[in-house]
Amino acid sequence: MNKLFTILKHRWLDSSDTRRQVPDAMAQRLARRVAASEGRHAGEIRVCVEAALPLSYLWRLDRQTPMKALVRQRAMSWFGRLRVWDTAHNSGVLIYLLLAEHSIEFVADRGLTTRVGPAQWQGMVDRLAAQLREGRLEDGLTQALEEVSAVLVEHFPQQPDTPNPNELPDLVVRA
Repeated sequence: MNKLFTILKHRWLDSSDTRRQVPDAMAQRLARRVAASEGRHAGEIRVCVEAALPLSYLWRLDRQTPMKALVRQRAMSWFGRLRVWDTAHNSGVLIYLLLAEHSIEFVADRGLTTRVGPAQWQGMVDRLAAQLREGRLEDGLTQALEEVSAVLVEHFPQQPDTPNPNELPDLVVRA
């Protein structure tokens, strides 16, 4: 029964729910914040807000594969699909929100995972979750972008007189 309820919840939501949560004006403001951030470091940031998991993920839900694992798998899938892993310095970060489960995942490329521990990423997730619980999605995402930017500035600062191409789109993915 629990699995059936979860499947129905996810089938009920779609990209129109994402667009209600992240309207065009908010998505544009967040994209400008991503672009401004990327001018200060040699990293790339993507934000993805998804309404629900596809049915192919939900069928795998069981004791061996709990929802948290499915959400992480989905975030990793978006990480690859959006080519966040494909940056010159391996310094990409994906901020992923799954609305149906109120779940958050930060996925960092290998250039960052050796320098930033899981506790620091979890702290960012926890602070974003607190903002979301208060209904402050834009404030929470803005804070998360600032925190990720600070990490990237610390570990991959923009070098003077060095080109800093924008390797990935700054747009928020709303799926």
